[in-house]
Amino acid sequence: MPTFQSSDQATRIFTHLFEILLKDETFTQRMRESRISLHLIQSKPDVELHVTPDGVMAGAPAQPAAIRLKMSSDTAHDLWLGKLLMPVAVATGKVRIKGNVAKVLEFVPLLRPAFDQYPDIARAEGLPV
Repeated sequence: MPTFQSSDQATRIFTHLFEILLKDETFTQRMRESRISLHLIQSKPDVELHVTPDGVMAGAPAQPAAIRLKMSSDTAHDLWLGKLLMPVAVATGKVRIKGNVAKVLEFVPLLRPAFDQYPDIARAEGLPV
């Protein structure tokens, strides 16, 4: 059984998660300095987000993002909970990355605050943690 009830629920949760990150001035400054933008594409249910230092928008970006991540929404849930590590997800094909590898490696450590908060966000939405 899928973790998320609907695309709306998954979009709301992942948008909220990135909004938390964007409130961190260090996070947004590093994104700007490194010219990092993220295009997140998830399936089952479908979610598509574009994250820039200026905000999170639902849908595909007008310009190609520096980093594109494709995965199922259940895989994203497991990643944010820390139940699945990104290197394992990439190696097993659960996550597909398109973009500059150096930018990906630079971006991942910036996500730490979201990993710390995601379990509470998921729990508040009634998702299994």
